[in-house]
Amino acid sequence: MLAVLLSLVSVSCSTTARLGEGEVLYTGVKKLNYKENNTKIDGDVQDQIFEAIDVAPNNSLYSPYYRTPFPIGLWVYNHWNPNAKGLKGWLYRKLVSQPVLVSRVRPETRVDMINTLLRNNGYFTSSASYKLNYSSKNKKKASITYDVKVNEPYCLGELKYLNMGTPLTDIIDSVAKKNSYFQTGNRYCLDSLNAVRIEITNVLRNKGYYYFKPEYLEYLADSVSAKGTVNLQLIKASNVPNMALMRFLSNKVYVTVQNDKELSFRTDTLEFRRCTLYKRLPVRIKDDLIPSCIRSRHGRPFRVGNMDRTQLYLSRLGIFSSIDMKVVNTDSLTADGDGLLDVYITCTLDQPIEATLEAQGTSKSNSFIGPGLQVGLSHKNYWGGAERLSANLKGSYEWQTNSAKGGRAQDINSYELGLDVNFDIPRLLAPKFVKRSSRYVNWTKFSLNADLMNRPNYFKMVQFGGQMQWEWHHNRKSTHQFTPFKLRYNKLISKTAAFDSAMESNPALAQSFRNVFIPEIQYTYTYDNSFGPNNITWTSTISEAGSIFSGIWSICGAKGVKKLFGTPFSQFVRAQTQVVWNRKIGSMNLVSRFLLGAAHAFGNSSEVPYSAQFYIGGANSVRAFPVRSIGPGRYCPTEIRPNGYYDQTGTFKFETNCELRFPILGYLKGALFLDAGNVWLLKKDDYRPGGEITLKHFLNDLALGTGVGVRFDMDMLVLRADLGIGIHAPYDTGKSGYFNMPSFKDSLGFHLAIGYPF
Repeated sequence: MLAVLLSLVSVSCSTTARLGEGEVLYTGVKKLNYKENNTKIDGDVQDQIFEAIDVAPNNSLYSPYYRTPFPIGLWVYNHWNPNAKGLKGWLYRKLVSQPVLVSRVRPETRVDMINTLLRNNGYFTSSASYKLNYSSKNKKKASITYDVKVNEPYCLGELKYLNMGTPLTDIIDSVAKKNSYFQTGNRYCLDSLNAVRIEITNVLRNKGYYYFKPEYLEYLADSVSAKGTVNLQLIKASNVPNMALMRFLSNKVYVTVQNDKELSFRTDTLEFRRCTLYKRLPVRIKDDLIPSCIRSRHGRPFRVGNMDRTQLYLSRLGIFSSIDMKVVNTDSLTADGDGLLDVYITCTLDQPIEATLEAQGTSKSNSFIGPGLQVGLSHKNYWGGAERLSANLKGSYEWQTNSAKGGRAQDINSYELGLDVNFDIPRLLAPKFVKRSSRYVNWTKFSLNADLMNRPNYFKMVQFGGQMQWEWHHNRKSTHQFTPFKLRYNKLISKTAAFDSAMESNPALAQSFRNVFIPEIQYTYTYDNSFGPNNITWTSTISEAGSIFSGIWSICGAKGVKKLFGTPFSQFVRAQTQVVWNRKIGSMNLVSRFLLGAAHAFGNSSEVPYSAQFYIGGANSVRAFPVRSIGPGRYCPTEIRPNGYYDQTGTFKFETNCELRFPILGYLKGALFLDAGNVWLLKKDDYRPGGEITLKHFLNDLALGTGVGVRFDMDMLVLRADLGIGIHAPYDTGKSGYFNMPSFKDSLGFHLAIGYPF
């Protein structure tokens, strides 16, 4: 390999040696000049012009302007033997880069593209040109300068509509008049005018005019009558078929459900008000499941939106491998002259059993490393009604790499084991006063779980729980989750003398670790506007524990600490809100997160249970720091951390993250990120000095880290590796100043995970 590098350096003086007569190597765009005459070209038009000239040169760094100083691919192309065998032949094929020639870039064609863009956006008197800039050292190299002369754009003037007085044309005129793109004074834009035609078509196809297309509408333009103005008249095209002008009604819906497209024994035919169902046996599906997903109504105007919603509801059941839909004209007419359309739907059942495997790993600056694994098994159609029964077994194991020799594994290793069983029903088994939308699949969910947690040198804790949850949609963007019943039981099954000593010295901490029942009610609201270039997702959760039981016990005359099955139950309120903002910038995404949470114990509890408190750090939080290793506030319990591992939690949490995600090659993506956050105590604790939240120390209490990451993003699966680099720790590290990480090595946190952090 060293010889290969030396050979590259020795021939690096020329990147044009093999170019033929008249061939010129393209070295990028030198400049894009806008010569604006008393006007400023709109930003969206500038973006389109940039796309027209955006041709990457060889060894591009930031296309099309900048290049790396090492054109390895060109060196290989010009000076290596393309017919070489063995290692050199393999390296040639991997490293070679064909030269990008000016003749291939075709700047004259790109100028024509710019001129077309200018005309399509109303800049009728504007124009573009280009110039080749030959290198003074090598005339076989040239960059390109593009000049765009910009004059005032033309705006829309008088607008005329069809005004033909038929039901069809009345709809067209009504939609056009309300469209924001089709208004006097707007800059002329061909894309906007096409958008008007598309919107009109969408409205018509949802009012029965199924065969109408955007090209059946045209514009007559007059740019001569008034300077700088385009008068438009909306007209019907001359070649519109009669079928496109006819309104159609929904007739019959035929649904076929099958296990395999090529295998069936006999067919059961079932008639419903909404559809005719054909079950190609053997299939295991409830008779009323499919009709509940059909949105079309017999005798009503045919709506494309109803077809889309029907397909969406069927797919959300999660039991079909394919769903095919076909619309057929019956060639029949009603007494009013309307046509009739039948819909044929073929649903092929997927395999009901599904297995999943998830793995993750971590490496921490406190010398703990280890893997995590989750194995899941689910049945997607348990009772034939798309009920989902699933079980997940998860575990994680961490060991300390620099532990003292002879130490027992159980003393220095941390692990967690968990099992959860879930049963989800695609119906809302809730009182009728719960407002829901029939346009979406709603769920009733039941779950049971058990977890075992081992913390080295301190304790082992088990947690058992169960809950029932309703999940329903109010509209496309809003999802509600209400848990009317959730019960957890936390119990310490073993503890060490070091843990007992820590609890004796801190009664508040001891209270959070006591054996306790947690009877909880919880509500979560999610707003998901993940459509378009700027996406916002907002999730807020509020939960309350113990008040109903406490009220019942008080009515019954109970005094002091109230108990459930002989064990105290916890009483607290907890709230958390998170906003994730995703902005697309070219091929990159800038993703930001803001998270805020608070919890407060009252009544039957003096402290929030350990499992309900907040923590910070880890693969999905402040990635430069290990999970649960920061806070509360400036507090650092070094005196009770002989192995550098002690869970640190709080009752108030603030976190913010910013991550720039960009493509590298194919499925491989990169990321640069900045994380900040901490947890605090809402009540002062003398045993954890500096743990309470104060405005004076708030900014300095924030742990700050940056880092880089790579992701292998295959859409359905994302494998992620992040390297966090600590910038500021909120506690005393022994180093003065804001940048107080003891050393670069101690500031690193490496994480392997599945999925994006937020």
